[in-house]
Amino acid sequence: MTDAPAAKDGSLPLAGKVALVTGGSRGLGRSMVLAFADAGADVVVTSRRLASCQAVADEVEAKGRRALAVACHIGHWDEIEGLVEQAYDAFGRVDVLVNNAGMSPLYPDLASVSEDLWDKVIGVNLKGPFRLTALVGTRMAEGPYGGSIINVSSTGSLRPAPDMLPYDAAKAGLNTITEGFAKAFGPSVRVNCIMAGPFLTDIAEGSWGPSAREHGMPNHALRRAGEPDEIVGAALYFATDASSYTSGAILRVDGGIP
Repeated sequence: MTDAPAAKDGSLPLAGKVALVTGGSRGLGRSMVLAFADAGADVVVTSRRLASCQAVADEVEAKGRRALAVACHIGHWDEIEGLVEQAYDAFGRVDVLVNNAGMSPLYPDLASVSEDLWDKVIGVNLKGPFRLTALVGTRMAEGPYGGSIINVSSTGSLRPAPDMLPYDAAKAGLNTITEGFAKAFGPSVRVNCIMAGPFLTDIAEGSWGPSAREHGMPNHALRRAGEPDEIVGAALYFATDASSYTSGAILRVDGGIP
């Protein structure tokens, strides 16, 4: 990963800021956590498994930044308020929120999609981000600092696939609430969305990952899937003042989706 860009005054662009990243223990989330730390931010790392969060938090602290590991199932509303309280108790503020946590269980056919599977997918990918954004965004808007909220969507929201339909539907909803929250919390809070294409994360290895590594993505403009660190540029753009006049936007980072 390249060094974070310096701000106009020569300082790190997120110095003195606090970022909270869901799904922060691996994949795109881990890359963003470490990039924010390199840019000067203290970081709250959250996912379902505390040990995994703590491992990434240790990496952040090794960079000289503060970190808090919190176990939270983002699909459970009763856990989200506790996550927010722990973050504010530890740091007194959240300046950057990244709704990155996601899940897309496999199923043999659409008739096999159970109500439980549907509810879990909607819960993690849409319901949880809605609630977390409502809580943190309200505090950001009422506080003296404002903030930036970044949703991580999917190109499946534009090109839905039968074998990922609940996930793609949830991500389409995430696109929608991005613009709605931008209007609700402006002008001091910016809300934007990274619409991610295929990335070679450990989650993807169980489905199309091995094929993508071996054969590339021949129908995409760049002919390949992305590496997790390639999400960092877009995340830093939205997290910092580089995007000071950008809100309600959806940025495709997908290698040129066909």
